[in-house]
Amino acid sequence: MSATSKDAPQTYDVIVIGAGPTGENVADRTRAAGLATAVVESERVGGECSYWACMPSKALLRPSAALADARAVAGARQAVGDRQLDPAAVLARRDEFTSHWKDAGQVGWLESVGAELVRGEGRLDGPRRVVVRTPDGGRRLLTARHAVAVCTGTRAVVPELPGIADAHPWTSREATSSPTVPGRLIVVGGGVVGAEMATAWAALGSSVTLLVRGSGLLPRMEPFAGELVAEALKAAGAQIRTGVSVTGLRRASPSSPVTAVLSDGGRLEADEILFATGRAPRTDVLGLETVGLSPGDWLDVDDTLRVRGVPDGWLYAAGDVNHRALLTHQGKYQARIAGAAIGARAEGRALDTAAWGAHSATADTAAVPQVVFTDPEVCAVGLSAAEAERAGRRIRVVDYDLGQVAGAALFADGYRGRARMVVDLDRGHLVGVTFVGRGTAELLHSATVAVAGEVPVERLWHAVPSYPTISEIWLRLLETYRG
Repeated sequence: MSATSKDAPQTYDVIVIGAGPTGENVADRTRAAGLATAVVESERVGGECSYWACMPSKALLRPSAALADARAVAGARQAVGDRQLDPAAVLARRDEFTSHWKDAGQVGWLESVGAELVRGEGRLDGPRRVVVRTPDGGRRLLTARHAVAVCTGTRAVVPELPGIADAHPWTSREATSSPTVPGRLIVVGGGVVGAEMATAWAALGSSVTLLVRGSGLLPRMEPFAGELVAEALKAAGAQIRTGVSVTGLRRASPSSPVTAVLSDGGRLEADEILFATGRAPRTDVLGLETVGLSPGDWLDVDDTLRVRGVPDGWLYAAGDVNHRALLTHQGKYQARIAGAAIGARAEGRALDTAAWGAHSATADTAAVPQVVFTDPEVCAVGLSAAEAERAGRRIRVVDYDLGQVAGAALFADGYRGRARMVVDLDRGHLVGVTFVGRGTAELLHSATVAVAGEVPVERLWHAVPSYPTISEIWLRLLETYRG
């Protein structure tokens, strides 16, 4: 696409494509550096996280966790009795957290930092050029003096199956925004989205069947994590079938039940079916071919988030679109670094990649924290034992039953959980930590500091956990390691 004579190019120092949390943070940093910044957004300012992912999913999950916590403590259990969640109240609370899918508040914040919002679909049109198709069918040409940052994230992948077009399957978007509770729900996929949505909708009253192609849930995490989550889901009434996949779908109309044809020859009928089977980068219509890249590809970046293979180094990519760590907090981390690097380069300053790493991303590869908000929670940072071994590290794995920690026993009667730390024996510090259990999400940052800071195990002895809290698990792990 080329500009015509009637186009009036508008020039900025920086153009950000995508106004999700990552794009917002890039704009915040470039504006702080004094750079004129335009942010292009085709949907809602705030992005996937605000309206169809982090916020609504956690709003759906928190009420069931609170109720389960109450039922796990004598005294509170009797007060709660056999009361169930109020689905209407849960969905209404979720709607509040998504601002009812309106972005006025997010737009106000973006304007408060001095960035200009350009609504429409942005597409690269050669070096430092972005063409925007506006909602009214118009066309705007934007040019950047210094940088263009791609922060377009990912989209859900739905497999090509017979009958899928007429089946109107859910993706993560429908699963987090549905205005009603389906009576029967099939969830396809045993990863984070599948496990969380199975947990949420089962708690709200759906009859959930989880179909997993592999042997268990959460395959990228320590094996015991998926095992404990599966036990809890089954106890909540969900059915889990492993080693099976969907080969076809049948649905007469959008309001009629959907039938899933399975690889083992069976059939399942439900009111809705959710495919949680992976993500793809939103780069297929981004105009990558105009700058020598392939449409639909992940964008390969260096540690300053600059896209490799683009002459003059003006193109950046932060967040999920670069495939380094598909998590909102990691995208925001990358955005802060990318924005600072763009600002430094615009001023002609040398980049700071020293201890503070102001212009160099490392935490998105070496110490990535993640919480899966199932019941029980699954929290992990760094490498699993299997990943550490594949990386050629000489390790020692230390496990401990979280139910044996006094703080955990006080937190819930019959507490079930497990903790693991992976120690690099040659370097003498932790390279991975996993916690599974109720109330463990707030433990994760201490583990992240230990892994990211490469704190020697000997020094961790002098970080004394408070008694009686679940954080005493640190002492128990260290005692077990020491023998």
